[in-house]
Amino acid sequence: MNYVFHKVKSIGIIDSHTLIAQFEDGICKSYDMLQLLDKFPEFKNLLDDKTLFEKVHVEGSGFGIVWNDYFDLSCNELWENGKTIPTPFDGLIALSDATELWGLNESTLRKAISYGKLKIGFDVCNYGKQWVVTKKAMIREYGPAESELKIENTWDSGLVAAEKAPKYGKKQTAIIPNSFQFLRPIQ
Repeated sequence: MNYVFHKVKSIGIIDSHTLIAQFEDGICKSYDMLQLLDKFPEFKNLLDDKTLFEKVHVEGSGFGIVWNDYFDLSCNELWENGKTIPTPFDGLIALSDATELWGLNESTLRKAISYGKLKIGFDVCNYGKQWVVTKKAMIREYGPAESELKIENTWDSGLVAAEKAPKYGKKQTAIIPNSFQFLRPIQ
């Protein structure tokens, strides 16, 4: 079984039970917390406590969101059960984020701009000191993002193999202890 993680970059609150999540690839999704109540009634306590609900934040590495030690959601729960919201910024990625997503050096993208491979005003744009690039241009020039992890289920050994899609050179694989709740199969 393979998994792809859609890491959360930022999280916000729309109303008393709806969140808005921006993912690493720039996609925004709204997530209605009411859908959890049938399966997990304890989430009602979270929704009833406005002060606690407003404490939502992205877990350090982006694999989920957290309120406290008792309430959290995985990035893939937000991705799979959230509704995509179109924004005027869809498809735009900060150059620094693009380098991380595609596994490139920032100098590689800056050279692509200076050599005309990425066209200013069409593929990239400068806002003050911040450069943004379109996702379409990155895919056109560099293929799909390298950072999408494919996770292979190896429950028998108690380990999970996280494999980066190879772009240039050899495949990169990391072995992670199988202790993360969001990696366990639903029984």
